[in-house]
Amino acid sequence: PRIGGKWRVLANIFANPDLPEIDDYYEPFTFDYQHLHTAKQGEHQPTARPRSLISGQRMNKIEWGPNWEEILGTEFAKRRRDANFEKIQADIYGQFENTFMMYLPRLCEHCLNPTCVASCPSGAIYKREEDGIVLIDQDKCRGWRMCISGCPYKKIYYNWKTGKSEKCIFCYPRIEAGQPTICSETCVGRIRYLGVLLYDADRIEEVASSPDERDLYHRQREIFLDPNDPEVIAQAKQDGIPDNVIAAAQASPVYKLAMDWGLALPLHR
Repeated sequence: PRIGGKWRVLANIFANPDLPEIDDYYEPFTFDYQHLHTAKQGEHQPTARPRSLISGQRMNKIEWGPNWEEILGTEFAKRRRDANFEKIQADIYGQFENTFMMYLPRLCEHCLNPTCVASCPSGAIYKREEDGIVLIDQDKCRGWRMCISGCPYKKIYYNWKTGKSEKCIFCYPRIEAGQPTICSETCVGRIRYLGVLLYDADRIEEVASSPDERDLYHRQREIFLDPNDPEVIAQAKQDGIPDNVIAAAQASPVYKLAMDWGLALPLHR
């Protein structure tokens, strides 16, 4: 990530000036519900127009909206105002509170060339060679939050209780046991698929060095390999990839979804 040289990072290590701002997330807003009750009788039904909770002014257009589990899981003082929780027992609400930290459905991209790894001064973030999963070593993390600035997808969040950065771990204990991730297994709409995708690791640096960031999507697709191509299969075996992994890549719908049909972009692992 373009956050400057080592001396600049060192000078700001305890007060990161590049943390995400309001435009990186969304401008909180409400609606003029009172207008629905006070509007004069007319030809058309009254509407509740959006109003900014920051400036109090009406918003002409909502550019970005929140997701309850991902963004609105903020401090207790804000969530407790929700009318849906007024009659809920305290112990049940306490369990509900824990879901935001323990089961946060914010899927990390596990990038081929992770900027969070490059951003971390303490070297706490690493990418596993065996499966490409990116993890944060909680013992090494110092809470400097450079990774939050470095992540272009804003998937890393700061745990104010532990003073550490955390993110999706791609359910690696389940992966190691041969089970799918929870998010892909429970997705009712089948939006998330889990499968093996072969790629040319030698071209990662070349693709990531594209001068125009708008070309990254198309350049990334160039390094995905067809698991049914005889040359790809021969090279994979030569590189020591087991036959069962190649067979899994051939049986997976991920390549077709991303390359043949152009319906999805897989994780960058």
